[in-house]
Amino acid sequence: MKTLKPSFEIIEPSFGSSFYYSKYDENANNKAHVWHYHPEIELVFVNGGSGKRQIGSHVSYYTDGDLILIGSNLPHCGFTDDHTGNKNETVIQVKPDFLGSDFLALPEIKGIHNLFSQAKGGIAFSGETKKAVGKTIELMENQLPFERLLSLIAVLKELENSKEYKILNASGFSMETQVQDNDRINMVFNYVKDHFQEEISLEKVAEMASMTVPSFCRYFKKITKKTFTKFVNEYRVVHASKLLAEKPIGITEICYESGFNNFSHFNKLFKEFTGKSASQYRKELKSVIK
Repeated sequence: MKTLKPSFEIIEPSFGSSFYYSKYDENANNKAHVWHYHPEIELVFVNGGSGKRQIGSHVSYYTDGDLILIGSNLPHCGFTDDHTGNKNETVIQVKPDFLGSDFLALPEIKGIHNLFSQAKGGIAFSGETKKAVGKTIELMENQLPFERLLSLIAVLKELENSKEYKILNASGFSMETQVQDNDRINMVFNYVKDHFQEEISLEKVAEMASMTVPSFCRYFKKITKKTFTKFVNEYRVVHASKLLAEKPIGITEICYESGFNNFSHFNKLFKEFTGKSASQYRKELKSVIK
């Protein structure tokens, strides 16, 4: 059986800088569309548009752009595609100690250290924070390295003080495990990403992870804080949310295109996950559909 090797990404800092900075037009950042992880902390700003965010065991649909802080070794997937409709995407990646451990221990910087700890679960910022920080991040493109570094510290400080945020993964979620655990979970995440429209056999996934079904179920829940079945169903519901926003096709067709084989089951899970019916969700997002 073919399995997908998870991607461990090696990141080089931008020339003359202690961290990596890159700005992409629209959906040009296509290198990260498999589950991958790296020790660097990643800050992503998507300017406008709507799309899927996939971070750790959390999957959801964002609208009106996104500002995300992703912790060290937290697996994630690309945030933009052909349908996102964003103006651009900016990615900043820093090592947790990029300014030195002594620097992070300074009283003035201590809060940034706490922010990095919170980012282990992935943080989504909203409201005025997203607008103001997004603008600063984009302006960094034309700054010299020293000025850019000062801007980054100011951005991190603003994020640390913000109250407009949501931690995406359940309390206690952490991928700071052995490398083989990262590889095993990423392999499972990649498999779900590529096969969620089909029936997914728990036996096959457990075999892929070289475990028995009961052992795999316990292992997956211990790491992700949710059952494997719940993870797959959430993945399918989020894909349905994306289709409802982006494609003018019938809800029944969306149900089957998202991997569900029972319409009433789809309706029940969709309402449980989003708090509203699929038709109500589409009405509220009608401005997104062209």
